[in-house]
Amino acid sequence: MLRIFFISLLFCFYIVYPVSSEIINDIEIKNNNRVSKATILTFGNIEKGKDYSDKELNDILKNLYETNFFSDIEFEIKNNILILTVVENKIIQQIKIEGIKAKKTTKLLLESIQLQDKSPYNEYLASQDLNLIKNALSSQGYYFAKVKSSIQDNNNDTVNLIYEIDLGEKALISKIEFTGDKKIKDRKLRNIITSEENKFWKFISRKKYLNKNQVNLDKRLLNNYYLNKGYYQVNISDSSARLLDSGKFNLVFNIDAGEKFKINKTELILPDDYDPKNFSKVNKILKKLENETYSFNKLSKVVDQIDAISLSREYEFISAKINEEIIDNNLLNLKIIITETQKKYVEKINIFGNNITQETVIRNNLEIDEGDPFNELLQAKSLNNLKALNFFKTVQADIKDGSSKDSKIITFNVEEKPTGELTAGAGVSSDGTSFGFSVSENNYAGKGIKLITSLDMSEDKIKGQFNIVNPNFNYTDKALSANISSMVTDKLTKNGYKSSKTGFSFGTSFEQYEDFYITPNISTYVEKLETNVNAIDSLKKQEGNYFDTTVGYSIMFDKRDRKWRTTEGFVSKFVQNLPILADDKSILNGYEFSKFNKWGEELVTKISLYARAVNSLDDAKDVRISERLSLPRTRLRGFETGKIGPKDGGDYVGGNYATSLNFSTNLPMVFPSVQTADFAFFVDAGNVWGVDYSDTVNESNEIRSAAGIGVNWFTPIGPLNFTLAQPITKASSDKTETFQFSIGTTF
Repeated sequence: MLRIFFISLLFCFYIVYPVSSEIINDIEIKNNNRVSKATILTFGNIEKGKDYSDKELNDILKNLYETNFFSDIEFEIKNNILILTVVENKIIQQIKIEGIKAKKTTKLLLESIQLQDKSPYNEYLASQDLNLIKNALSSQGYYFAKVKSSIQDNNNDTVNLIYEIDLGEKALISKIEFTGDKKIKDRKLRNIITSEENKFWKFISRKKYLNKNQVNLDKRLLNNYYLNKGYYQVNISDSSARLLDSGKFNLVFNIDAGEKFKINKTELILPDDYDPKNFSKVNKILKKLENETYSFNKLSKVVDQIDAISLSREYEFISAKINEEIIDNNLLNLKIIITETQKKYVEKINIFGNNITQETVIRNNLEIDEGDPFNELLQAKSLNNLKALNFFKTVQADIKDGSSKDSKIITFNVEEKPTGELTAGAGVSSDGTSFGFSVSENNYAGKGIKLITSLDMSEDKIKGQFNIVNPNFNYTDKALSANISSMVTDKLTKNGYKSSKTGFSFGTSFEQYEDFYITPNISTYVEKLETNVNAIDSLKKQEGNYFDTTVGYSIMFDKRDRKWRTTEGFVSKFVQNLPILADDKSILNGYEFSKFNKWGEELVTKISLYARAVNSLDDAKDVRISERLSLPRTRLRGFETGKIGPKDGGDYVGGNYATSLNFSTNLPMVFPSVQTADFAFFVDAGNVWGVDYSDTVNESNEIRSAAGIGVNWFTPIGPLNFTLAQPITKASSDKTETFQFSIGTTF
């Protein structure tokens, strides 16, 4: 502050007492022990033989003070000689952060301040840095941190700048509240934001700490969510954090959702020399939006189509602007204005903040590269691609002019976030209980690789597996996956057999055409099948060791509006497995179809079909017991997995065929005032039948069906999902499972 005051006073002095114009014939510097005369002349922009005006002399003084090399500067002109007398600031030998053990936090603080090692010490900047450190600690959740600074003089005319820090306890979030006219249940809003309430099992999660940057991200996520729901005038006012007596915080978001808006009319405006036929798909999508609820996702379809056009060399320098005009309390007119931009190219792309995620992973998700034509639409899509990775808390882009008028430099700034997940589930049936557990990491080693480890156990079966998925192997835009699994089915006591099966598989997946995906794979397994006197004759014939190698593939056509929380569209999938080297040659065929429909504001229905068939290619052999079919738990709720269908003696042997038809819908009208829970209704129908090895075993060709409710409930012990199902039709031999639940969290 003293330096600023001195400069201001000196400036006023020159206004009141103007200095006559002087020609400087020589320059004399006094007291400059460390900073050379040449350096002073360069930074002060001082030249001999120049006729200096009052303003130019004042600029010399300002320029030299801005270097931070000097704490005081005096000058006078005698006989056309400029005499500068300076007092140099001491050099900072080292900046020390004391009281913090974590090197990552120390590095963060050092990067946040202005003064650095070997820079001149400046008292004003040091006081600013003190506040910057406090703000940086607060952003990391250390709201109770205490920071003091001190100067340590060294013998060599340098100083050490020391910051003593007492971090205190991190600020924990005790409760998250949503207030105001929010119109959406608390449980849904909690799923949108990244901040989490402190719970005993979140000993790994960092989202339970109050973090300013994270709260700002939450506000943006909430704002985008409401906009996507049609609340065009939503207002997410400043969040607040209330300190409790326990030292924890209640995090409060105040939301004014406003009214839902519909799109009244749409219009596409093109430059006069553009061919409208090339934009016919854009026009078609726009017309479909009329009389529909306003939605970011719907507008993104328009932008995606314009993106596709911009990839054409004819239109690589175009930009799109969306004008939204309110014409009534809840009606909007939309205009998409296409303009041709000045031809510019991408000179350089910088990426900052990726301490974990490798730069190649980020660059591979960009739609533009260095040397490409600069296109605002593709740059915006690149930004969205990085956000969709779900690796980062925040993603920002900064565009600046390059070294020439025809170039741009793009800088992407990202902030990492935790990417691990932990889930557990259980089921209660008429024949016992089952339990499942999985741990996953979605960005292993910063390479974008997904790792999933899971374990499932029931009364007579245990299965463990490890999956690894590289979504962009070797930068080919193709996913590569590998799986290792082991399963033991022990029914020696009850049914006289035990199966131990271990193996691995490799596969890839890629988008062949738009929304058309192909996923081939190859798998190899070894199996040992043991029997005793309690086994049925057909199982005794299958006893032995097996080695099987199969190839499989799936073909999927995916027209869903989004992969997660789908509201509209459909997905169709065909699968097939073929034997290559196998002791038992059986072929598997399957088909799956799901259709989503949105009714009104919130109601979403889903109808699904599932079908599988497995048959032996060798008439002399039957399908092995471990290869026979059953319905997955999610396809026939209300029944225990593997405990319906053909039964030989006391054993459920599975079938050669399995199919199900499922209907489900959410129930936004049920208990709408309950903020922590969502309800759903479902009806499942299915069947498992076919016994190829015997004509005497009952195929159990009967339709099983059940209806029930599902609840997603945010409880004091964490987010809980459970279903309660009641069988409607069943066979007398079927085992029912009326209750299932799962719980999950992130870390």
